[in-house]
Amino acid sequence: MNKSTFGGGNAMIRHICMFTLKEDNREKNIIEFFERAEKLRELEIIKKFNIVRNAGRTPVSNYDVALIFDFDTVETLDEYQKSQRHMEFGEFVYSIRIDRACIDYEI
Repeated sequence: MNKSTFGGGNAMIRHICMFTLKEDNREKNIIEFFERAEKLRELEIIKKFNIVRNAGRTPVSNYDVALIFDFDTVETLDEYQKSQRHMEFGEFVYSIRIDRACIDYEI
């Protein structure tokens, strides 16, 4: 195992959040999710930025959408999570989601 498995060093942090959305207006909400998430790209503390949606013809039990962001440090991840732009996005996502899974790990 490498040291990043156990939190050693100053490795970057990858933040992955996946969401299952409510059935009502799912396609419309996925489009709006992408539009609103794209505004997070303006935050310079996000070093790598991906928004993805589940591929067609895959299990319906999969999550619908996910954010995959890289940060320089745990502290910049924390700064992102406390930012006004993230808080506003989070309120929107909370209103359309039924499930969420998140992991932050060193890369």
